[in-house]
Amino acid sequence: MQAAEYEIREGWLLIRLCADLDHHSAMAVRETADRMLERSGVKNVLFDFSGIDFMDSSGIGVIMGRYRQVSFWGGRVGVTGASENIARIMNFSGLNKILSHYETVEDAVKETV
Repeated sequence: MQAAEYEIREGWLLIRLCADLDHHSAMAVRETADRMLERSGVKNVLFDFSGIDFMDSSGIGVIMGRYRQVSFWGGRVGVTGASENIARIMNFSGLNKILSHYETVEDAVKETV
């Protein structure tokens, strides 16, 4: 099973997580996201957490790294589908202060930078 599914959609790199974002999957997600950002030229990243319920510090690192990267280009990182557990992790780590939160993927796509 792959860690995530990727799609370019109206200025966003959509990353639908299919497996917990932890030390087992973080490297694959990071490498694929970076490659797709470089090739596509999009400057926004949306993580869709609706398929998972756990993220560890490696996952936080993946999100922070993409945030630093796209912020440099004037883009943003958003999240959707975060469970109560994922939302709690984002709150404790401070991610909620730097990420855009969306109810749905479509809501994010409407706000393309």
